Amino acid sequence: MNAPTAPAPALLLVGHGTRDDAGAEAFRGFVDELRAFLPQTAVGGGFIELSPPPLADAVADLVAGGARSFAAVPLVLVSAGHAKGDIPAALVREKERHPGTSFRYGRPLGPHPALLTVLERRLDEVLAADERADTTVLLVGRGSTDPDANAEVFKTARLFWEGRGLAGVETAFVSLAAPDVPAGLDRCRALGAKRIVVLPYFLFTGILPERVAEQARDWAAAHPDVELRQAEVMGATQELADLVLERYREVVDGGDLRMNCDTCVYRIAMPGFEDKVGAPQTPHHHPDDPGHSHGHGHSHGQGHGKGHGQSHGHSDGHDGHHHHGH
Repeated sequence: MNAPTAPAPALLLVGHGTRDDAGAEAFRGFVDELRAFLPQTAVGGGFIELSPPPLADAVADLVAGGARSFAAVPLVLVSAGHAKGDIPAALVREKERHPGTSFRYGRPLGPHPALLTVLERRLDEVLAADERADTTVLLVGRGSTDPDANAEVFKTARLFWEGRGLAGVETAFVSLAAPDVPAGLDRCRALGAKRIVVLPYFLFTGILPERVAEQARDWAAAHPDVELRQAEVMGATQELADLVLERYREVVDGGDLRMNCDTCVYRIAMPGFEDKVGAPQTPHHHPDDPGHSHGHGHSHGQGHGKGHGQSHGHSDGHDGHHHHGH
């Protein structure tokens, strides 16, 4: 007699959170769509701060429904501090709250061809095909204090430029990193752009995408010699659902999920960030997480074995802790 097959791990979507109600509702709606898209898989989602439901509630609901094994997919575009530190620490806390559970952690979503497809669709909504050769795109990301995360946005911009017949694709950030939106638009203009499309590199609406739009409007009012158009955020598309499922299957299949650590400030002495090498992560307080305490940070220092196959926050499903895959 064959042993019963263990149920597939629950898909746990993890978001950062936003003070914008529409942005939070877009996340919750996307979780609902995935639940309908994957009727044979337990699906839940929560935020680490700012928005309901908190991650703790999402996990508790899945556990109450019988889930014991989780594949967590961060609904973030780049691997910055939240993906590298806060989310892994939150998963460790959930493992401790629910004895007998295990968590594995997937990769952030970008850069990925599916996202480029959605970005191109948003561009096409505001720009005719025969206008591309005379148009410069300004791709605007969130921005981070992590240079590796910012570099990923520049990589996405370069990939978006390739083969699409645009005059150019420049990059800017709405917070924490330079160039900011006005400086990015100034650069486009200095390079000769007469038409610019501001393309937000965000999944859902929120305070920061709205700030991008406001700053772009202000800049356009001060520079009437340049035609400026604004595209929408990417949104909950079928491509996004397929990409999340791809990240989920990577976790379930047990493949090598190492993130790029070659330029990680916690491992490599990058100019201006030397003090971060080997530093333990101590995630900041999340007021929406009851019973939160520090002390679940993870060190990027020595002692990481080669070939482990896990990195930056990839819980191994056994001890719930963070490991590198160097």
